[in-house]
Amino acid sequence: MMAPEITLQNRQLMGKLLVITVLMLGFGFAMVPMYRQICEALGITQSRTVGAVNTQVDTSRTVSVEMVASSAAGLSWKFEALDRTLKLHPGELATVRYRVENTLGRPVTANARMSTAPEIAGRYIVKQECFCFSSQTLAAGEVREMPVVFRVSPDAPKDMDTVSLSYTFFEVKG
Repeated sequence: MMAPEITLQNRQLMGKLLVITVLMLGFGFAMVPMYRQICEALGITQSRTVGAVNTQVDTSRTVSVEMVASSAAGLSWKFEALDRTLKLHPGELATVRYRVENTLGRPVTANARMSTAPEIAGRYIVKQECFCFSSQTLAAGEVREMPVVFRVSPDAPKDMDTVSLSYTFFEVKG
């Protein structure tokens, strides 16, 4: 038989453990709405609207973007911009396409580098998707279309009304 003192301590411990269990269960249920609000405040929730509108587009002005393509010396790929010029408002998302063909008789891996004119424009080009983010390996004779998804930042200088985006492929040695 247990001493009454130990029985009392066991009951008190059991009561504390039950209170902790109920609090943990309640906290678990409370986390769902708290998590939703935190995600919404941070902007990481999935939007349930179709075709979300970009409110950051500056419709008061237009920027003309010229697309240029080239291959470095020693890399005889055919590389061209399919969409050579476009006009867009700063902040507006645009997709342009490039076509590349490996004319060499062997597989080749190459990286593309972007340059801009005027040079300062590079600060205001925000790329979402680009073949320049990783090396591209093309088999002998392979032809590929590659998109670039970008926008001109609304913070771009007001007098920057024409931008040239130039991509150049360089072979990766080794």
